[in-house]
Amino acid sequence: MRSWRLLLLCLAALVVAGAGALVLTRLPGPTPPEDTPSPPTEAPPQRLVPTPTGEHRWTPVPADPVPSVPVPTSPPTVPPALPTVELPWQVPPDDRWRFGAVDRLSDLVSYDVAALGLGWALTGVGDRPAPAGIELVYLVGVHGDTITDRTDGLAEFIRSRPGALWQVGNEPDVSWQANCTPEQYARVYGALYRLIKAADPSARVAAGAVSQPTPLRRRYLDAVLGAYRREYGDAMPVDVWTVHGALVREEPDQWGVGIPPGMDGQPGELLEVQDNDRLDLFQQHLADFRVWMRDRGYRDRPLVVTEFSILMPFSYGFYTPRVGAFMTGAFDWMLTATSPETGYPADGNRLVQRWAWYAIAAADYPTGNLFHPESHQMTPLGRIYADYLAGR
Repeated sequence: MRSWRLLLLCLAALVVAGAGALVLTRLPGPTPPEDTPSPPTEAPPQRLVPTPTGEHRWTPVPADPVPSVPVPTSPPTVPPALPTVELPWQVPPDDRWRFGAVDRLSDLVSYDVAALGLGWALTGVGDRPAPAGIELVYLVGVHGDTITDRTDGLAEFIRSRPGALWQVGNEPDVSWQANCTPEQYARVYGALYRLIKAADPSARVAAGAVSQPTPLRRRYLDAVLGAYRREYGDAMPVDVWTVHGALVREEPDQWGVGIPPGMDGQPGELLEVQDNDRLDLFQQHLADFRVWMRDRGYRDRPLVVTEFSILMPFSYGFYTPRVGAFMTGAFDWMLTATSPETGYPADGNRLVQRWAWYAIAAADYPTGNLFHPESHQMTPLGRIYADYLAGR
């Protein structure tokens, strides 16, 4: 009798356990919003994005940190007569001129970019056609103090595009991008500035393109300005200042953009993954950069954000509705943010003149893609971009 009871008890326990297992397997996991690409299963690329380690916490961003090494507390002395742009930008009334995107794959003609309604695209040096009605802004590659684009034929290429805007380098402040110390960037910028202006005096040359205009990156640019003066004996001539709008960590040997070359020991902003769409930080960085420009004698120069996006993968919670809200929120702010003290006078004192979303299509950081790299079809985020412009 006891053996039967024992057998019945065992069977009952198995039934309860099985029912519990059934319940557990039927619990739904987090469902991505409708019309959102599936999260990638592979590890995030390069060093910009952290490897998944469980829960990613949000932590407040510390106030402007106190440097661990002495840095000037006042802006460097700038002579009253900085080199001026003879043909300042005439800002057209059509806001489409302001909206751009990054041509990461150098393949604009394979995508229906005209459907986005944008006015310009950032691309590399190369003899590729521009879609009708879209202006190309050119990035000249550098690494350290070396020009990485072939210099033979570069002057002729520049002459064939009169009045174009040329950005010198891509993220010189990041060791795994252009990787320039302040002295190296000052040297290569000066060389390219002279080459470009000799080929086309109407060309505009853009400096900066730091990954994010944080206090640390602004100190890096202060060092660039000082190095330029020592190298060339004059203030650094800049027609247009450019920055990127990343919101990532600044810490040695960690995910993010690290510490700029030649700036070891300087403190940075210790952002967390979920800060990647902090619109308030995005705005503050740009407003502070305009103050920096004014204090160094560059208020009368345009400011262009030549790259901003969400760099974290979908699997970290950055689905299309969330990314779209950040993108359009940034659009709203850049269209309307002004300052009578720091804004660009030729543009109604707006803080930012133009901006480019990353990217039209990219394989490395696909969260912000406006088109699918393989199918070339517009993504749901691309439709948000296009609808925003169509509604203006």
